[in-house]
Amino acid sequence: MNCLEERILKDGIVKEGNVLKVDSFLNHQMDITLFDEMGKEWKKRFEGKNITKILTIEASGIGIACVVAQHFGVPVVFAKKAKSINLEGEMYTAEVESFTHKNKNQVIVSKKFLQENDRVLLIDDFLANGCALLGLIQIVQAAGATVEGIAIAIEKGFQSGGRIIRNLGYQLESLAIVEEMNCQTGEIVFRKQ
Repeated sequence: MNCLEERILKDGIVKEGNVLKVDSFLNHQMDITLFDEMGKEWKKRFEGKNITKILTIEASGIGIACVVAQHFGVPVVFAKKAKSINLEGEMYTAEVESFTHKNKNQVIVSKKFLQENDRVLLIDDFLANGCALLGLIQIVQAAGATVEGIAIAIEKGFQSGGRIIRNLGYQLESLAIVEEMNCQTGEIVFRKQ
Protein backbone atom coordinates (compact mmCIF):
# COMPACT_ATOMS: atom_id res chain seq x y z
CA MET A 1 0.00 0.00 0.00
CA ASN A 2 1.32 3.43 -0.87
CA CYS A 3 1.79 6.33 1.55
CA LEU A 4 -1.25 8.24 0.27
CA GLU A 5 -3.57 5.26 0.77
CA GLU A 6 -2.13 4.76 4.26
CA ARG A 7 -2.73 8.40 5.10
CA ILE A 8 -6.31 8.25 3.79
CA LEU A 9 -7.01 5.22 6.00
CA LYS A 10 -5.43 6.95 9.00
CA ASP A 11 -6.91 10.46 8.67
CA GLY A 12 -9.62 10.39 5.99
CA ILE A 13 -13.26 10.69 7.03
CA VAL A 14 -16.11 9.28 4.95
CA LYS A 15 -19.17 11.54 4.88
CA GLU A 16 -22.64 11.06 3.43
CA GLY A 17 -23.03 11.76 -0.27
CA ASN A 18 -19.80 9.97 -1.32
CA VAL A 19 -17.61 12.66 0.23
CA LEU A 20 -14.14 11.75 1.43
CA LYS A 21 -12.85 14.41 3.80
CA VAL A 22 -9.05 14.69 3.66
CA ASP A 23 -8.69 18.30 4.71
CA SER A 24 -6.26 17.51 7.54
CA PHE A 25 -3.49 16.65 5.05
CA LEU A 26 -4.49 17.26 1.42
CA ASN A 27 -6.76 20.18 0.69
CA HIS A 28 -6.99 22.53 3.66
CA GLN A 29 -4.03 21.76 5.88
CA MET A 30 -1.33 20.40 3.57
CA ASP A 31 1.31 17.79 4.32
CA ILE A 32 4.21 18.95 2.16
CA THR A 33 6.28 15.83 2.90
CA LEU A 34 3.42 13.72 1.54
CA PHE A 35 3.16 16.01 -1.50
CA ASP A 36 6.88 15.54 -2.11
CA GLU A 37 6.43 11.74 -2.09
CA MET A 38 3.54 12.12 -4.52
CA GLY A 39 5.76 14.23 -6.78
CA LYS A 40 8.48 11.56 -6.79
CA GLU A 41 5.92 8.93 -7.77
CA TRP A 42 4.42 11.00 -10.58
CA LYS A 43 7.90 11.82 -11.87
CA LYS A 44 8.47 8.05 -12.23
CA ARG A 45 5.10 7.42 -13.81
CA PHE A 46 5.56 10.18 -16.40
CA GLU A 47 9.21 9.35 -17.13
CA GLY A 48 10.09 10.17 -20.72
CA LYS A 49 7.35 12.77 -21.08
CA ASN A 50 8.64 16.22 -21.99
CA ILE A 51 6.51 18.21 -19.54
CA THR A 52 6.91 22.00 -19.90
CA LYS A 53 4.04 23.20 -17.66
CA ILE A 54 1.78 21.95 -14.93
CA LEU A 55 -1.85 23.12 -15.06
CA THR A 56 -4.28 22.81 -12.17
CA ILE A 57 -7.48 24.46 -11.04
CA GLU A 58 -8.10 26.83 -8.17
CA ALA A 59 -7.85 26.10 -5.26
CA SER A 60 -7.13 22.61 -3.88
CA GLY A 61 -4.80 21.54 -6.67
CA ILE A 62 -2.44 24.50 -6.30
CA GLY A 63 -0.45 23.29 -3.28
CA ILE A 64 0.03 19.82 -4.73
CA ALA A 65 0.98 21.19 -8.15
CA CYS A 66 3.59 23.57 -6.69
CA VAL A 67 5.42 20.83 -4.79
CA VAL A 68 5.20 18.40 -7.71
CA ALA A 69 6.52 21.05 -10.14
CA GLN A 70 9.84 20.96 -8.30
CA HIS A 71 10.31 17.36 -9.46
CA PHE A 72 9.66 18.35 -13.08
CA GLY A 73 11.47 21.69 -12.96
CA VAL A 74 8.59 23.53 -14.66
CA PRO A 75 6.19 26.37 -13.79
CA VAL A 76 2.66 25.91 -12.48
CA VAL A 77 -0.33 27.66 -14.02
CA PHE A 78 -3.71 27.49 -12.35
CA ALA A 79 -7.12 28.11 -13.82
CA LYS A 80 -8.86 30.85 -11.84
CA LYS A 81 -12.51 30.57 -10.91
CA ALA A 82 -13.12 34.30 -10.90
CA LYS A 83 -11.96 37.13 -13.07
CA SER A 84 -10.18 39.82 -11.08
CA ILE A 85 -9.08 43.34 -11.96
CA ASN A 86 -5.43 42.28 -12.20
CA LEU A 87 -6.14 39.84 -15.04
CA GLU A 88 -5.61 41.42 -18.39
CA GLY A 89 -5.37 40.37 -21.98
CA GLU A 90 -6.97 37.45 -23.74
CA MET A 91 -8.14 34.41 -21.78
CA TYR A 92 -8.96 30.79 -22.38
CA THR A 93 -12.20 29.84 -20.63
CA ALA A 94 -14.14 26.69 -19.81
CA GLU A 95 -17.16 25.91 -17.69
CA VAL A 96 -16.62 23.29 -14.99
CA GLU A 97 -18.97 21.76 -12.45
CA SER A 98 -17.67 20.96 -8.98
CA PHE A 99 -18.78 17.65 -7.44
CA THR A 100 -17.89 18.86 -3.94
CA HIS A 101 -19.40 22.34 -4.14
CA LYS A 102 -22.34 21.43 -6.43
CA ASN A 103 -21.90 24.52 -8.56
CA LYS A 104 -20.61 25.56 -11.97
CA ASN A 105 -17.73 27.96 -12.47
CA GLN A 106 -16.25 29.64 -15.48
CA VAL A 107 -12.50 28.97 -15.17
CA ILE A 108 -9.95 31.14 -16.93
CA VAL A 109 -6.29 30.99 -17.90
CA SER A 110 -4.42 33.90 -19.42
CA LYS A 111 -3.27 33.16 -22.96
CA LYS A 112 0.19 34.50 -22.12
CA PHE A 113 0.80 31.55 -19.74
CA LEU A 114 -0.23 28.68 -22.05
CA GLN A 115 1.30 28.41 -25.51
CA GLU A 116 0.91 25.97 -28.40
CA ASN A 117 4.37 24.48 -27.80
CA ASP A 118 3.55 23.60 -24.16
CA ARG A 119 3.37 19.97 -23.10
CA VAL A 120 1.12 19.99 -20.08
CA LEU A 121 0.69 17.78 -17.04
CA LEU A 122 -2.73 18.31 -15.46
CA ILE A 123 -2.87 17.89 -11.66
CA ASP A 124 -5.79 17.87 -9.23
CA ASP A 125 -6.55 16.58 -5.76
CA PHE A 126 -9.72 14.60 -6.63
CA LEU A 127 -11.32 13.00 -9.66
CA ALA A 128 -15.04 12.27 -9.31
CA ASN A 129 -17.16 12.99 -12.38
CA GLY A 130 -14.33 14.42 -14.51
CA CYS A 131 -15.84 17.86 -15.18
CA ALA A 132 -12.87 19.84 -13.87
CA LEU A 133 -10.43 17.78 -15.95
CA LEU A 134 -12.56 18.08 -19.07
CA GLY A 135 -12.52 21.86 -18.60
CA LEU A 136 -8.72 21.90 -18.24
CA ILE A 137 -8.35 19.66 -21.31
CA GLN A 138 -10.58 22.08 -23.25
CA ILE A 139 -8.32 25.00 -22.22
CA VAL A 140 -5.14 23.13 -23.25
CA GLN A 141 -6.70 22.24 -26.60
CA ALA A 142 -7.82 25.84 -27.16
CA ALA A 143 -4.20 26.90 -26.66
CA GLY A 144 -3.03 24.35 -29.23
CA ALA A 145 -0.90 22.75 -26.50
CA THR A 146 -0.65 19.03 -25.68
CA VAL A 147 -1.89 17.17 -22.62
CA GLU A 148 1.02 14.85 -21.81
CA GLY A 149 -0.67 13.27 -18.83
CA ILE A 150 -3.01 13.67 -15.89
CA ALA A 151 -1.98 13.27 -12.24
CA ILE A 152 -4.71 12.80 -9.64
CA ALA A 153 -4.18 12.32 -5.93
CA ILE A 154 -7.48 10.54 -5.17
CA GLU A 155 -9.81 9.07 -7.76
CA LYS A 156 -13.29 7.91 -6.86
CA GLY A 157 -13.29 4.73 -8.92
CA PHE A 158 -17.00 4.19 -8.36
CA GLN A 159 -17.79 7.44 -10.23
CA SER A 160 -17.49 7.95 -13.98
CA GLY A 161 -14.65 10.50 -14.25
CA GLY A 162 -11.73 8.07 -14.47
CA ARG A 163 -13.43 5.94 -17.10
CA ILE A 164 -14.35 9.01 -19.18
CA ILE A 165 -10.80 10.40 -19.12
CA ARG A 166 -9.15 7.02 -19.86
CA ASN A 167 -11.59 6.42 -22.73
CA LEU A 168 -10.38 9.70 -24.26
CA GLY A 169 -6.91 8.12 -24.45
CA TYR A 170 -5.06 10.15 -21.81
CA GLN A 171 -2.46 8.70 -19.47
CA LEU A 172 -4.24 9.09 -16.13
CA GLU A 173 -2.18 8.31 -13.04
CA SER A 174 -4.19 8.31 -9.82
CA LEU A 175 -2.17 7.57 -6.70
CA ALA A 176 -5.16 6.25 -4.75
CA ILE A 177 -8.32 4.89 -6.36
CA VAL A 178 -11.19 4.48 -3.92
CA GLU A 179 -13.56 1.69 -5.02
CA GLU A 180 -15.93 1.79 -2.06
CA MET A 181 -16.66 4.01 0.93
CA ASN A 182 -19.13 3.46 3.74
CA CYS A 183 -20.17 6.49 5.78
CA GLN A 184 -21.69 4.31 8.53
CA THR A 185 -18.57 2.23 9.18
CA GLY A 186 -15.94 4.61 7.79
CA GLU A 187 -14.55 1.74 5.70
CA ILE A 188 -12.57 2.65 2.57
CA VAL A 189 -11.63 0.07 -0.07
CA PHE A 190 -8.93 0.85 -2.65
CA ARG A 191 -8.51 -0.57 -6.15
CA LYS A 192 -5.41 -2.71 -6.45
CA GLN A 193 -2.96 -1.00 -8.83
